[in-house]
Amino acid sequence: MANLNKVMLIGNLTRDPELRYLQSGTAVCDFGLAVNRNYTKADGEKVEETTFVDITAFGRQAEVVSEFLQKGRPVFIEGRLRLDQWTAQDGQKRSKLRVVMLNFQFLDSRRGGGAQGGRPQQPRQQQQQPSASDDFDTGDDSIPF
Repeated sequence: MANLNKVMLIGNLTRDPELRYLQSGTAVCDFGLAVNRNYTKADGEKVEETTFVDITAFGRQAEVVSEFLQKGRPVFIEGRLRLDQWTAQDGQKRSKLRVVMLNFQFLDSRRGGGAQGGRPQQPRQQQQQPSASDDFDTGDDSIPF
């Protein structure tokens, strides 16, 4: 049986990222994301529904998120769902779905927001666009196109 665990979200941070380090030295960053859905009911009433999602990032991406994102900033998150389960102090079993971030992209330009996945991009005027010949090279210069 095939399996797929992929989540793509665009939303705004609900709180500033919280960065910590594991004993192994791995950076871990937790933050919240609010994702809005607008729709119209059958009676014509417009509704805005907000879903709040907890996100966890690891490694260098966790450090970049902590440095450049803060409450209110829009971001695109790509990740996977993870189910956390624990027993609360009152003895009740609890569970919560969260997204483990695999990739992200800043959606505004404040504080260097032109980066993608934590890696700075070249300025647009210096980026080269691929040409058709980059994908297909016949080695024959006599072809007229």
